[in-house]
Amino acid sequence: MNKSSLKIGVVQQAVASNDKDVNWVRSAEQVSALAEQGCELVMLQELHSTLYFCQQENTGFFDLAEPIPGAATAYFAALAAKLNIVLITSLFEKRASGLYHNTAVVFDRQQGLVGKYRKMHIPDDPGFYEKFYFTPGDLGFNPIQTSVGKLGVLVCWDQWYPEAARLMAMAGADMLFYPTAIGWDKNDTTAEQSRQHDAWKTIQRSHAVANSLPVVVANRTGFEASPVEGDPGIQFWGQSFVAGPQGEMLAQASSDKEENLIVDIDLHRTEQIKRIWPYFRDRRIDAYGELTKRWRDE
Repeated sequence: MNKSSLKIGVVQQAVASNDKDVNWVRSAEQVSALAEQGCELVMLQELHSTLYFCQQENTGFFDLAEPIPGAATAYFAALAAKLNIVLITSLFEKRASGLYHNTAVVFDRQQGLVGKYRKMHIPDDPGFYEKFYFTPGDLGFNPIQTSVGKLGVLVCWDQWYPEAARLMAMAGADMLFYPTAIGWDKNDTTAEQSRQHDAWKTIQRSHAVANSLPVVVANRTGFEASPVEGDPGIQFWGQSFVAGPQGEMLAQASSDKEENLIVDIDLHRTEQIKRIWPYFRDRRIDAYGELTKRWRDE
């Protein structure tokens, strides 16, 4: 990148219904506010068009999916063009009948849609039944070239895997981005909730450290009731954040409020950090072959 700094914005929102038109307008208002404050790149959270429907396995929710291109991509492409920004969005992609993905889509100013990333790691836990809805991605770990640099866009559960961050960095990503929807089971103890949140923040900061790259995370906030009787629902923990290339916290949102983050990223600093801490120089690639195995059996 030729620029010395880049002002980025992160939108943290709660979602109250599956009315996409309402949710798109609400998101667009915050994206516009960030653009007015000089942000050239803005990111929305995972599956921001609807409630987090994966709390239940319900075939009716496949009706929420969108084709690419489709109404969602047309709406956000127009928004990015109007505001002259790079915009990272997230949607439930209908690729074909019976074939769906959790997909991040990137728009670049007047260029429109310039790239997409299909979530590679798909969770399947109580309240997060994503394997029922999403086919694992097949586009690999490839940064998306934009007017503000090469963006290593990943999605939520991908954030727990150092391999994903490393492969994006090895392909030349200038920054890593994680649109996210993660929260607490209300049955968990306060101590367990604290451990989960600390692990979530630590693993992503570690990706920044290990790859000498800024990491940008947008998580949703608010409580979303489960459609399953007796299920406690999910309290999304918010706390969207931006970390610098040594894992330092540059900004962090609250746990329970809708809010935006604005951060000036020092683009030259990433280069300096890589010179001081040359992890890529010292990697023993001759000894890592077994990383492609599921497990190392004796």
